Amino acid sequence: MSAALVAATRRLGPDAVAVSAIGFGCMPLSLGRRPSEAVALNVLHAALDAGVTLLDTADAYCLDERYELGHNERLVAKALRTWGGPSSEVVVATKAGMRRLGGSFEPDGRPEHLRQACDRSLRALGVDQIGLYQLHTPDPRVPFTESVGALERLREAGKIRWVGLSNVDIDQITAARAIVPVASVQNELSPFKRDELANGVVAHCAGAGLGFLAYSPVGGGLNTRLREHPVLREIAAERGVSVYAVVLAWLVAQAPNIIPIPAARSVEHALDSVRAADLALSAAEVEAIDRATFALPLRRVLRTHLANQPWLKAAFRWARGTLPEERRFGERRYASSTLVTERRSGRDRRAVVRGKLG
Repeated sequence: MSAALVAATRRLGPDAVAVSAIGFGCMPLSLGRRPSEAVALNVLHAALDAGVTLLDTADAYCLDERYELGHNERLVAKALRTWGGPSSEVVVATKAGMRRLGGSFEPDGRPEHLRQACDRSLRALGVDQIGLYQLHTPDPRVPFTESVGALERLREAGKIRWVGLSNVDIDQITAARAIVPVASVQNELSPFKRDELANGVVAHCAGAGLGFLAYSPVGGGLNTRLREHPVLREIAAERGVSVYAVVLAWLVAQAPNIIPIPAARSVEHALDSVRAADLALSAAEVEAIDRATFALPLRRVLRTHLANQPWLKAAFRWARGTLPEERRFGERRYASSTLVTERRSGRDRRAVVRGKLG
């Protein structure tokens, strides 16, 4: 086990522990283009060795829940079991309220689903109590307070220690805090997407003492655009670090409650990210990045807008035959589709037999 690179810490929530100022997002280790298990474990061990004490996962981080639900959670559990360090000091933050079917993510905030998901996560992680349990996203078909109420009952039962929210706005945070003690909020925040700074969510969380876990902090699939950004390149060259470390340091400088959770598929990239925890940018450097333009490509804007239309998501899933049986959308029901495979002339002939709209 090597010496820790992360010295800075930040409070996870009002009554929660302090964790490393840079966490680690484990999702890419279980989705498409994921590394082998051996490489994934090396990446996680490298992050832990470097001083990361917050690992973010979810039950839905897998290729398809029909055959590997909980893949990422089991991977995290194995990494902690096989690590030579103090695993009891690491907070594992997992999530529920999302389904992973046919390669897409769909919300499911029904209380019964959250209860079942919690029990599965406890088994996958091999623990008696989950450190931070987060509602993955509000489900537009389920009253938000019902989903949050289910988390409060799980907390009262001792199955989870702290409750977190993800992909929420100020009104939802306020509504949730009236039901359950909320420790943290996890929303997207990067140079490309600064909504949470502009709309006051980060400031609201800071005022309430809530940790703000910034996911996709270097832009997710857009991170390659950062390499050639003139402002970032200049600062990175002067500091002798990568542009990605500069971005993470910029996020940390935005507010005292922001905890970026970058992801990595290699040891090199994991270590590059955690070094940013103790990289203090000057006020002039922070202002230069604040003023810089990081435009989203039009296709990303359109995709994001369309992805938030429930009717369109339902239509795509119905066409793929992955819509859960009798799942309500308003007052209409879509029966599930069935995939039929027949052996004809030595070849598989696949036909989708669609259920009727009733």
